[in-house]
Amino acid sequence: MTLTKRIIPCLDVTLDEAGGTVVKGIEFVDLRKAGDPVELAKRYNEQGADELVFLDITASHEGRGTMVDVIERTANEVFIPLTVGGGINTIDDVRQILRAGADKVSVNTAAVKNPQLIKEASDIFGSQCIVTAIDCRRNLDVENNTDKRILELEDGTPAWYEVVIYGGREPTGIDAVQWGKKVEELGAGEILLTSMARDGTYDGFDVPITRKLSEELEIPIIASGGVGNPEHAYQGFTDAKADAALAASIFHFGEYTVRDVKEYLKEKDIPVRL
Repeated sequence: MTLTKRIIPCLDVTLDEAGGTVVKGIEFVDLRKAGDPVELAKRYNEQGADELVFLDITASHEGRGTMVDVIERTANEVFIPLTVGGGINTIDDVRQILRAGADKVSVNTAAVKNPQLIKEASDIFGSQCIVTAIDCRRNLDVENNTDKRILELEDGTPAWYEVVIYGGREPTGIDAVQWGKKVEELGAGEILLTSMARDGTYDGFDVPITRKLSEELEIPIIASGGVGNPEHAYQGFTDAKADAALAASIFHFGEYTVRDVKEYLKEKDIPVRL
């Protein structure tokens, strides 16, 4: 049986005087407002999105918890799986987010700081609930990093991919491929992979790292960062071998609907749910 490929709009949310606003940046900076998270979630639910990802992108950096009230309001309006990430540091945080109506939680910074959180959470709630988000950036210093997994970029340049945390603010020295293997062993049910080099650029997914993780891991890989048109989603499934394609800007700013992307993929013989 061929599994259908998923199209997942992403709501990057920051806390403000309105309680929570969806924003979109380029390479994690230069954020611009895109609208109300609950209204956008309803729109994508109606357009036929397979799932939604809600990321409180400043919670870890600001040292606060996730916006539970916004999650509750969003969960009340959508009838598709909802993944929530940002500021989730403990088992109690996971429990609170699932109780608020999320179907899955996404852990990133907290997982790097405390990998056992993934194992504990998957043991308690089931691996299908636990998504590990991996934010990474290209590192061209291969001479001093011979222990890392060196990949060839599109132009043949050798590079490794370094995990970054706190919304891309802090490099960790951790290799993204090795980290992906570790979180799979710890019990993560899927990986949300974002390459900073492509975030918000409309240049398409970062194929080398996405394909590498897709080939080496058994769990699903959600490709994130760089979708500018339906063709990029197609490349994410064919060239990069991802299981799901996440996008934000093209949906938030009305350039394409979820259905537009799915109809394009269907014409290209990619199995999607329409």
